Amino acid sequence: MSSPKRAAKIVAKAIVAKNAARSVAKVRPAVTPVPLKRSEAAGNGASADAKKLAATLERGIVDGKLDMVTAEALQKLIAAACRVYTARLEAGEQFMPIPKNSISATDVMVTASGLLKAADLAVFELGMWQSWTGR
Repeated sequence: MSSPKRAAKIVAKAIVAKNAARSVAKVRPAVTPVPLKRSEAAGNGASADAKKLAATLERGIVDGKLDMVTAEALQKLIAAACRVYTARLEAGEQFMPIPKNSISATDVMVTASGLLKAADLAVFELGMWQSWTGR
């Protein structure tokens, strides 16, 4: 359990972040999203490469070869996926990061907890951010 002092510090940090985001939004010009057509997205080869990599990683899990990708490579992959997903949502697309019920609740919780910890965030801050942004 957090101390009241730590909780106050977290709230203050979140308020500063919120105010900074507002000032950036005022400075940043509005951008009209240009959604990619399905054929354009599929034609660039990155989608095919991503699907192939996902299948390779899934086979590695089944075969017990958990070290087939280094920790550093996995971190870069997850970070890039997070940034692309965020950019596409901010550009106006609406889709879930994974298909519904495609992975276990444990996989989601472990990954979400790791992402929050890596960004030095608490679940409380996530809840505050969701209430502010409506996401």
